[in-house]
Amino acid sequence: MQLNTHEWGSGDRTALLVHGIMSDHRTWRRVGPALAEYGYRVIAVDLRGHGASPRGGGATPLERYGPGQYAQDLVDTLPIGAELAIGHSLGGLALLGAVERLKLARVVYSDPAWKFAQPSTFDPAVFTRFKRATREQITAISPRWEEADVEVELATLALWDSDSAIALSGYREAAGLPGAPAVPSLVQLADRSALIGPEDAERLRAAGYEVRTVGGAGHTIHRDDLAGFLASLDGWI
Repeated sequence: MQLNTHEWGSGDRTALLVHGIMSDHRTWRRVGPALAEYGYRVIAVDLRGHGASPRGGGATPLERYGPGQYAQDLVDTLPIGAELAIGHSLGGLALLGAVERLKLARVVYSDPAWKFAQPSTFDPAVFTRFKRATREQITAISPRWEEADVEVELATLALWDSDSAIALSGYREAAGLPGAPAVPSLVQLADRSALIGPEDAERLRAAGYEVRTVGGAGHTIHRDDLAGFLASLDGWI
């Protein structure tokens, strides 16, 4: 599958951006230009079932939106050998499966959704109900977002195929912390992350990941606190 992409900048270094569930490339509306200022050509995708990318094909939601498919789509769409890739939430899971084939120089996993599908902690209905979220509900959940981000969220929800959320309940075999990183990797965490707890963070450090927390930021760190998001990438961008 060839994914829809959006680009910022024309630098001689390449950065890839992979969004989380329910979103699309527009979630990076401030990150893309910021990285372009650092001298990158920035390429952001719309994952399958999101934004302007095709919907998945198959008889069941899991067949249409499996973790391996997300990773393969990245390999089929994006250039090989990028200097940097950032994956948020579900994008972090997709990116994890594509790192070696994309031959990335370094990777940032922003509050990655590696463990969310464990049976005791995950209910896909949470996501499918959010498909009908109102402006007021989005603002209440994410009070630090700019108004433009609320507008983007409403627009992306309208395009999102909620079957991709139903498919998540079938990810249990893939749920869990990864092993040693294939390339230099940073795990960037929200304050009191609901996805990667303190013990998980220590295990990741022991495995060879650098782990940094952005104080005060929620799950979508780059929308809650762009300055904090970028500051936590010091040495990585």
